Amino acid sequence: MSDIDLILLCAGNSTRFTNSVKKQWLRIGNEPLWLNVTKRLSSYYSFNKIIVVSHKNELKYMQNFSDDYIFVEGGNTRQESIKNTLKHTNNKYVMINDIARACIEKETVLNLIENKEKASCIVPVLDVSDTVIFQENTINRDEVKLIQTPQLSNKEILKKALETSIEYTDESSAIKAINESVFYTKGSVNSKKLTFIEDIKNLPCLEKPSYTQFIGNGFDIHAFEDGKKMFLGGVELPYEYGFKAHSDGDVLIHSLIDALLGAVGAGDIGEFFPDTDDKYKGIDSKELLKEILRFIQNVGYEIINIDITIVAQKPKINPHKLEIKSSLSKLLNLEKQFINIKASTAEKLGTIGRAEGVVVLSTANLKYYDWTK
Repeated sequence: MSDIDLILLCAGNSTRFTNSVKKQWLRIGNEPLWLNVTKRLSSYYSFNKIIVVSHKNELKYMQNFSDDYIFVEGGNTRQESIKNTLKHTNNKYVMINDIARACIEKETVLNLIENKEKASCIVPVLDVSDTVIFQENTINRDEVKLIQTPQLSNKEILKKALETSIEYTDESSAIKAINESVFYTKGSVNSKKLTFIEDIKNLPCLEKPSYTQFIGNGFDIHAFEDGKKMFLGGVELPYEYGFKAHSDGDVLIHSLIDALLGAVGAGDIGEFFPDTDDKYKGIDSKELLKEILRFIQNVGYEIINIDITIVAQKPKINPHKLEIKSSLSKLLNLEKQFINIKASTAEKLGTIGRAEGVVVLSTANLKYYDWTK
């Protein structure tokens, strides 16, 4: 059995990537980048454990993609994420890679493993070929190296090195700071890091996203409540009754949220906003929709179109359809032509036919964000 655990770091917010999609969720074919890189590295060597570190808001969703890995919630910094993860490994060595370094070659990984006993941390590096200026002075470029990941560390020494408030950008810096040894191996010019959106063109190993489309359905029903404001699709309607609910009761938005979550395979509205949580009592449903939109964009999707059916004996929906459509267009940042709203009665049958409430059925059609454009 191997004495090396593989750790993949992808808990960041991609703040420098300046894109609606987090870089770890860019699709490579049908795979998010984090899964593509994890499969690539794990194919090079039989690691004992493979641990994927996720942002706390994406941990549950990430677990949908594989049963082969251990998923761990990350911290607010890279260093915190590593410290969290080291609690889940009991092996002698850990190999740690940032998901942003996607096109790592097999030779790089095997070189690290081959030299694992030569120092406390084994690090791939690149020589510098250009002239180097430091504080306006030319320095010897032969003494300058570019540090890469993955890095292979003695776990116990790494744990000791991270017992500090100083934030290090890689494992070797932390280990060197406590006077432990570092050994350098040959890195690869192909192992470029994806930091800014323009870096994508320098990563030839990445396949363009699939053109697959995804459909999700949503259903919600709410009874009427006298004396409460009525909200439908983010619009306040002029009636003396609203919807009985933990939130403001916007049955259309609730149905739409479930359709969006269904399309990306992320569960339902109750998993994100449980009605047992007082934080959501009386909340404006538009705020819930905005949070779900941020989530589906972060994990790599775009909305193509939505189709909504409102079933109500009362109130009359047709007079409000255009206003609701305009409201949804602004909320979704989607052109009105891609939003359809249908209204129907229940022909006086059942609960809806007795004018006791409203049902809304929603369909959402999504696609992957195309980072090649």
